[in-house]
Amino acid sequence: MWREIVFWLCAAGAVASGIVVFRVDSMARATFALLASFLFGAGTILLVELTYLGILVVLMMIMEMVIMVVFMVMYMMNPAGLMPMSMLHNQKGSLAIAGGTFAVLAAGVYLVDWPTSRAPRPEQPVYSLGEALMGSKMLVMIVLGLALFATIVATVVLATHRGRYDRYGDRLDRDRPDDPVRGGVGR
Repeated sequence: MWREIVFWLCAAGAVASGIVVFRVDSMARATFALLASFLFGAGTILLVELTYLGILVVLMMIMEMVIMVVFMVMYMMNPAGLMPMSMLHNQKGSLAIAGGTFAVLAAGVYLVDWPTSRAPRPEQPVYSLGEALMGSKMLVMIVLGLALFATIVATVVLATHRGRYDRYGDRLDRDRPDDPVRGGVGR
């Protein structure tokens, strides 16, 4: 009984936060609303006892959304993606595409003769799923993670044209900071 209540709370939370993505007026807020929607979705995965997959979704979505917000802060013209903006583009076209996609998928649910299996279920379905997802590719995923991290660090280094100690020198021995634009704290 409690699982059904949690499922419907997660389902309603995912839909509500998904709607919020298109109702807020900034990219940063939309990103965190999308993160909430994914976390509610991960909650439903955890309810069916796919712990590995659920935790993987939680960790991946948190890191992905936080990295996206960091890049927004670095590269967006408005401060931190917090300036008001419209998140709705081509409303009629997107509504037509979404409605058509929903109709095709709903028809597929009812019209396709889905296969059934008489094979016995594995004793450890979570272990089997993990082995199927990552089995021989674990080393590839670790290297890919390191490559993505190195890319993020390199991007941050290339985005900043001044170093950490540029204002007061390498030994922090300048009396006055060397600011490119006057009017800072030292005035």
